[in-house]
Amino acid sequence: MSDSDFRTLVDEQTGNGAKFELYDVSRHDKITERRRLVGRQLKISLTGGSAALEPGALQYSLGQLTAEVQKNDPNAGFFRRRIQSAGTGESAYSTIFRGTGVVWTELTTKHFIIARMDGPQDALLLDDKAFYACEGSIALKTHTHKNFSGIISGLSQGNGLMQPKLEGAGVFVVECPVPVDEIEAVELDGSNELVVDGDLMLMFSATLDVQLRPLVSGLRNAMRSGEGLVYVLRGRGTAWLLPTSRIED
Repeated sequence: MSDSDFRTLVDEQTGNGAKFELYDVSRHDKITERRRLVGRQLKISLTGGSAALEPGALQYSLGQLTAEVQKNDPNAGFFRRRIQSAGTGESAYSTIFRGTGVVWTELTTKHFIIARMDGPQDALLLDDKAFYACEGSIALKTHTHKNFSGIISGLSQGNGLMQPKLEGAGVFVVECPVPVDEIEAVELDGSNELVVDGDLMLMFSATLDVQLRPLVSGLRNAMRSGEGLVYVLRGRGTAWLLPTSRIED
């Protein structure tokens, strides 16, 4: 099946029986006589493999495919999954496709990262609602932060004490509010600590030691600082930040 002229391939990753392709979607502008970007779409081609997709993201599929609802944390009961879903902002379920065929996602103005992890050592903790799709070989779990302080302040700012966690080997897709070239990767070698406003964190290595706390000690000082809960990261790993996420287009 050939892709339409209004789609332009911008990135791709091939996994085990699953290929993920990101397309820019444009429309002809009658005034400028040029094509104008209107959004992006993800295409997942399956040749015997499987892929999990965020609920509600499907536009259409074509081929010999089966679709079923998958529990993102199969070891958790219904009540626990509901709590985890509320805590992370992610759905407690995802839709998994298997077989041979093509899956197209809904058109969106958000940006995407298509990348690969090679095993448990590459596990990532994601920002709320950042998960979009992955190979069936990758597990979407929930990580609960146990090293935190200032719980009330954190909850009031919307910085979750639970985060989605990707673990396994294969291709994954993360949704982000800014272009990929505006994401800043900060490498930690164990000698320094990184303090980040929670709203600017896209994802970070699960190997890092993380503390969630107010920027300054004391409730009164925390209120005066104007900051909510911040991430304090130590150890070895990488944090991906969104320095331009608060700038309006």
